[in-house]
Amino acid sequence: MTTTFADLGIAPALGEALTALGYEEPTPIQREAIPPLLAGRDLLGQAATGTGKTAAFALPLLQRLPPGAPPSSRPAVLVLVPTRELAMQVAEAFHRYGRAFGAQTVPIYGGQAFDQQIRALRRGVHVVIATPGRALDHIRRGTLDLSGLVSLALDEADEMLDMGFAEDLEAILAAAPAERQTALFSATLPARIITIANRHLKNPVRVLLEQKKVAAGKLPKTRQTAYMVTRAQKVAALGRVLDLEMPTLALVFCRTRTEVDGLVESLGGRGYQAEALHGGMTQMQRDRVMKRTRTGVLDLLIATDVAARGLDIEQLSHVVNFDVPESPGAYVHRIGRTGRAGREGVAITLAEPREHRMLRNIEQVTGQKIEIARLPTVFDVRAKRLEVTRASLREAIIGEGLESYRVVVESLAGEFDVMDIAAAAVQLAHEATAGPAEEESGPPIVDMSPPPERAVRASAPGAYTVHASAPLVSGPRASAPKASAPRAGERPVAPSRAKRRTAGMSRIYVGAGRKANMRPADLVGAIVNEAGIAAAAIGGIEITDNFSLVELPDESVDAVVTALRATKVKGKRLTVRRDQATRRPT
Repeated sequence: MTTTFADLGIAPALGEALTALGYEEPTPIQREAIPPLLAGRDLLGQAATGTGKTAAFALPLLQRLPPGAPPSSRPAVLVLVPTRELAMQVAEAFHRYGRAFGAQTVPIYGGQAFDQQIRALRRGVHVVIATPGRALDHIRRGTLDLSGLVSLALDEADEMLDMGFAEDLEAILAAAPAERQTALFSATLPARIITIANRHLKNPVRVLLEQKKVAAGKLPKTRQTAYMVTRAQKVAALGRVLDLEMPTLALVFCRTRTEVDGLVESLGGRGYQAEALHGGMTQMQRDRVMKRTRTGVLDLLIATDVAARGLDIEQLSHVVNFDVPESPGAYVHRIGRTGRAGREGVAITLAEPREHRMLRNIEQVTGQKIEIARLPTVFDVRAKRLEVTRASLREAIIGEGLESYRVVVESLAGEFDVMDIAAAAVQLAHEATAGPAEEESGPPIVDMSPPPERAVRASAPGAYTVHASAPLVSGPRASAPKASAPRAGERPVAPSRAKRRTAGMSRIYVGAGRKANMRPADLVGAIVNEAGIAAAAIGGIEITDNFSLVELPDESVDAVVTALRATKVKGKRLTVRRDQATRRPT
């Protein structure tokens, strides 16, 4: 029988917030930690990042806030974390969970102006999330008053010790009221952590998540790769990786149903055929998705762990962890869905820099190496597309059926060099399958992977070098007729057309873009079929999130605008007009 958050004692108001955020069922650490924390007990928990431990202490500490208490300059909850990034992340979690109670949360960390933090503290808060050094500075200045503290939590305590915060932690714990609840979470439990627990925790409940060694030979034949990226760039990074990998079918795992739905929408806007699978779906919806999956219609199936239980999809080529799994066992279970029947599968994990230790932990438990790779650049993707085109042309040359096309080559050979004819044919074949090799635009990618020449500790200062590479924008997939079929399992990807202007050409505006799954092929098809314009006459096509621009011969613009206004494109009537920048003078 499935345990729910209500079964653990979580109040209905918090439960509704969790449902709205897409949480389906408690994780192991949440099941073990929430009841004793709700009861006011101290707790010592061993759990790594990604196990759901933030909610494990945030939910009960929020629920234990004094009912109806207004924000105060004396906070009721203090959470200590090792880094500013984690402080912001935990503060965001408390804010989302605590809306039901009107809980006010503020993060304080180094690098932010003291005056700004002091004003926030004086306005009154319920919860403070702080790095040890900055918290101690405020305590010594008298701007952080701990006299009203009800609960204190230490998150990733071992990392705080590794970063040299031992004395700061001791000073903060000594300054906190003796009659308080204390929760200490750590990925490991070295002697120093046990010493702190024995000194500052009162008869704590111990929650230790065991990590079982995976038996040799249990893992499939799978290429395992991780990319280090910030959370804000994960969607763009995933698009770039998928463009390079060209999966036959990829199963993408997310932690919550909200994340699943958001990713389906984002990747659908990039031209991928993606469907969601999570606990908020009816059986009829789930059956429809699985039917589309097994018939080869989908590129991506995006799911939560709960919804993906029991799935066995033969054509699955890739498994993607959008977040690092909560445990090595969960990781093994996920990637076990690929690499079946002697074929090599691919497991890809997107990890934030602070989760580097989690990857190393998975390696230790599984006894297998996870390669931390550089994110592919736009040039890597372009080279892969060209290789697909080369392979397709090679198969066409080896095969039969070229005789009827030789007459075209012979007729052009008298006017042009044969190499130029061949190059033009390759260009047309490449653009028909992979799209024109135009420069892409967008925000620069920040590659957070550690330097390959030496191992570095995730918690050490300067552990990660930042590399700015090509922009992180991927164009939609082409659905135009293909000059020759790519190899099995290789799905060509087409970037958006060039932002170019040609003499004698004007552009039209079409009020739909990537968010409406608009593709170059949709626009070309509508113009050719409705306005009778030859496809060869259509120039550059630029597709943005919300609209598209199509370049046409000046003399054809008015006819195309009239024709498209009178019909539906992708099932909808759209705004179509001459682009403002090329509007004729009156």
